[in-house]
Amino acid sequence: MRNFSETRSRGVGHWQIRRLEWPDIEGLMQVQEACYGADYMESAEVYRARLACTTQCSLAVVDGNTVLAYLAAYRSNLGSITPIHGGFSVSPLPDTLYLHDMAVRPDCAGQGLAAALFEALWREAQTWSPRYSALVSVQGSQGYWAQKGYALHTRLTQENAEALRSYGDDAVYMTQPYVQP
Repeated sequence: MRNFSETRSRGVGHWQIRRLEWPDIEGLMQVQEACYGADYMESAEVYRARLACTTQCSLAVVDGNTVLAYLAAYRSNLGSITPIHGGFSVSPLPDTLYLHDMAVRPDCAGQGLAAALFEALWREAQTWSPRYSALVSVQGSQGYWAQKGYALHTRLTQENAEALRSYGDDAVYMTQPYVQP
């Protein structure tokens, strides 16, 4: 991923989209807890390991040093699911932009931060031209992702079906073809 920074203003204040970095982990944890609660909390150690992974391409929305939103993502393969609390894997020939986790601080809802993160990551993926994008939809977010073009993908290996179940009974794996913006 190229080094980039994009500054915007919407609502109150100015914010910047940039690569998610180690100093952001404390803020990421605060956003994660506010959005998901204890059931879906992944540890700071897990995120440190993910940021060290060579295939990660995660982004953050920040206002100064405050994390307002984040999108944890990496280069993967179609049908491969990272279980909750799992590390990002390294694929020698990735074909899929995997969106592992996206969250926006509740007090920043409605400012377009999630859409801005998604758009920025989608544009960044042009540098390696994935064929697909994939994610695990949880907490009733399937409709949101369907509006962005994602559809259910049910052809999974036993291992990946088990990884999907780690997110709970309502979790579904969704994919879409990656189309250059």
